Amino acid sequence: MKIVEYTDKFKDDVINLILNIQNIEFDVDIQLEEQPDIQDIHQYFTTSGGNFWLALDDHEKLIGTIGLQALTPQMAILKKFFVNSEYRGHKVGKALYDELLNFAEINNFLEIFLDTPSKATQSHQFYRKAGFEEIPKQQLPVVYKYPDRNSRIFRLKL
Repeated sequence: MKIVEYTDKFKDDVINLILNIQNIEFDVDIQLEEQPDIQDIHQYFTTSGGNFWLALDDHEKLIGTIGLQALTPQMAILKKFFVNSEYRGHKVGKALYDELLNFAEINNFLEIFLDTPSKATQSHQFYRKAGFEEIPKQQLPVVYKYPDRNSRIFRLKL
């Protein structure tokens, strides 16, 4: 497995992985039209001062994604953190998260926020172990769009 920065070569694979996990595996019912960020990753992630990474297996097959979208020079959002079910528990998520965290620290971000559907309880456990704290939506200091599915909001202070 290796972690690489996003290239458009993987655009369709990214969209398929994310939609499959959201809608087939977890039945969250989030349509592509509600997620312009995965339709133009460069615009939403890299040009904002963030980045987007892919986990690839030994055959260059996409097995995971994670993105960091900068909102301000000091605040960012962790987005599109997905790992193929066959690779969960094999440190793919940790490798993606570590890459994101390293980038955030190098680029002097002070806080990372994220939204996650309330039914994604395994994700909540990962975020809490990683040092995130759940906060009320009213404490979110910035406004950004996300497909709200009774979402929970988490914050990590760096």
